[in-house]
This record gives sequence, C-alpha cells and structure tokens, in this order.
Amino acid sequence: MKGNEEIIAGISVEIIKKKNLKNLYVRVNPPEGRVTVSSPFDCPDEEIRLFVLKKIPEVTKVRDRMLSQTRQTEREYVSGESHYLWGKPYRLQVIIEGNKHTVTKTPNKIILVAPAKSTKESRKRAFNEWYRQELDRVLGGIAARCEAKLNLHAEEYLIKNMKTKWGTCNVEKKRIWINLQLTKKPVECLEYVVIHELVHFIEKNHTHKFQALVEKYCPTWKEARKLLAEMPLDYLEESESTDNE
Repeated sequence: MKGNEEIIAGISVEIIKKKNLKNLYVRVNPPEGRVTVSSPFDCPDEEIRLFVLKKIPEVTKVRDRMLSQTRQTEREYVSGESHYLWGKPYRLQVIIEGNKHTVTKTPNKIILVAPAKSTKESRKRAFNEWYRQELDRVLGGIAARCEAKLNLHAEEYLIKNMKTKWGTCNVEKKRIWINLQLTKKPVECLEYVVIHELVHFIEKNHTHKFQALVEKYCPTWKEARKLLAEMPLDYLEESESTDNE
C-alpha cells in the first residue's frame, strides 16, 4: 500500500491512511530508515504532522543508527572475498572450469565454479539463485514451526530482494514475502521475521496488542532485531531493491 510523501522536520515521511485504524503509528523501516506513518482514514493532515513532530527525536535516533550501519562494498565475486551465510562469513574461492555456474559450501569456504567467459553479473545471478535455494530450504522448516506456535497458516511464502523491509504480507490472501537478504543473517532473524508477519494475520497494525503477540511467540525478538540492526548490510543496487505489497 502506497501513501503520500511529506517532508516533516527535514525527513521524508510516507503517510498511509487506513480504514478501521483508531490511532496513529510511526515506524522507521529497516534497513534504510524509511519513515512511515499509519493513520486513521479521516485523521486531519495537521494532526498527523504534529504527531510526527513529537516523535522526531526518537525517529531521528533510530534512523541515524540505521543509516550509519555498516554496508558491504559491492561484491566482485572473486577469490578472497567474504560472503555471509546464516550469519557466518565465508571466504569465496572461484574455480574457472566447465560451462556452467555452480555454488557449494565447505565448513570455511564457499566455492563458485564458473565458466571462463563468466562475468560479474553472471556470477552474481548464480550466487543469488544459490542464496534463494538456501532460503527456500530453511524457510520451510522455520515456517512450519512458527505456524504451529501460532496455530496459523500462510497460503504462500515468496522470496524477493527488498530494500526497506525484511518481510511483508498480504493479510487477505495470507501471503508472506521474505527478503532474500535474510539468508545472510542468523537463522533466529528469519524466525523473528516469519512470526512478525504471521502476527499480522491476527493484528494488522503495529499496536500494543501486536507487540505483545510477537513477544509471546518470539521471546527473543529483541535480540533478533538487534542482530538485524547491527550486522553489516549487503550491497544493493537501486535496480534490485524492490518491495512488494
């Protein structure tokens, strides 16, 4: 859902008006610190602006922390680079042979076999496909465990690179999107994001009830969120930094 953009105290704020919402909520969205405000549909614009202005010190503090978070330089997909998988850094070893790309993992290395004519772009595609397969493999078990905890079921889990969200969902269609970049974070971060999105099936907005449910079903959510905030972010080009509903 897209809203209107406004500059408030020098910060771009997306205002999303929703039906059946009783209160105002402000959120600083990881990993880029995008600020959104959810508002009742009939809330006056001036009231929204005043609400945001009161929250500016807190918003600025959280946003500055996100923006200062370490981001990896652009990967060249050459031997010696560091690449993360489930929170652990691995050294990349590139082997030039054959006519197709393959990616495998040893206890300390990720091995990329690539054709002699391979390019940075083709190696990157192979890597992302391998990450996608890894996330798909782990996500099935995590999702089943989380769904059992909440006694809920998502009709579909989708994987996509997203710039401003670790996860998102369509409540009506019971569909959840998971950010491909979570493959590089500890598994507990993935579990937290899945539970967070499933709780939206019960409580659509980030109310006190929503936070209480996340706390109930994921007691370690603060530690997981801290890991997401502190670990190095992946390099993402604007063209691949897309969000969903």
